[in-house]
Amino acid sequence: MIIASLRRIPDFVRAQATGDWAYGRYEALADKTVLIVGYGSVGEAIERRLAGFEVDVLRVARSARQGEPEVHAFDDLPRLLPHADVVVLVTPLTDQTKGLVDTAFLARMKPGALLVNAARGPVVVTDDLLAAVKSGQVRAALDVTDPEPLPADHPLWAEPNVLISPHVGGNTSAFLPRAHRLVAQQLHRFAAGQPLLNVMARPDSVSA
Repeated sequence: MIIASLRRIPDFVRAQATGDWAYGRYEALADKTVLIVGYGSVGEAIERRLAGFEVDVLRVARSARQGEPEVHAFDDLPRLLPHADVVVLVTPLTDQTKGLVDTAFLARMKPGALLVNAARGPVVVTDDLLAAVKSGQVRAALDVTDPEPLPADHPLWAEPNVLISPHVGGNTSAFLPRAHRLVAQQLHRFAAGQPLLNVMARPDSVSA
């Protein structure tokens, strides 16, 4: 979704329908600063996939972690947001993250920056995002929305700087084979008394 948004792929699809040769110079991901909000195993996987694009990565999690790579705490977001060209949300939905992306959060983002929500819809205050998109403050790529499904008459659909996919970020042909392999591996580890993979510390309040 990052590449599709930056490279304006939806515009090309619309241009193809009308036979319009939309030649021009379009934005690259290379040399951008990407802020990953929710730096757990998913955040780490996103960073691995970004490695070939020569980007700078900033990392944020519930608590700071020193070392390499450095991970900042949520409290550092106001300081980090103005430096990010792309902000990727991959947090769980908790009391801490519900409504995290509000008017104040969006106002701190670099003008024209791209917000990518691959977390949960309610992490973003929809009305605040709509206002920020309309003003040109930010662009958005949303795999999740609030409400969900997004009603057909919702104004987000009509915004040219918003790309929406219907919560299918992980629903690919690779999902079931990888899930089967992971379950089998976990069962073998459990039977052998070995530590399980991807163990999560449950926050006080989590919503699926």
